[in-house]
Amino acid sequence: MLGLDNPIHILFLLVIVLLVFGAKRLPEMGKSLGDGLRGFKDSVSGESPAHDVSPMSAIEPTPSPITVIAADTVDAPEAERVAVRPAA
Repeated sequence: MLGLDNPIHILFLLVIVLLVFGAKRLPEMGKSLGDGLRGFKDSVSGESPAHDVSPMSAIEPTPSPITVIAADTVDAPEAERVAVRPAA
């Protein structure tokens, strides 16, 4: 009898998991597993999650253009030359 039909086998397996992962990580792993299963169930059933992400949080901020005021860079030594990045 090598299956998990015996309660002693299940208890033995839980003790080994506790020793390997520790008591601190088991709740984190359970929460992560539950969130994953809940997300999978929602995606299979086609339901939208109850906690939608607001549209403003999905927008990435655009970097502001860099304004560089440089005097005559032709005569400037190599260390004083300023590289200007074009605005996208």
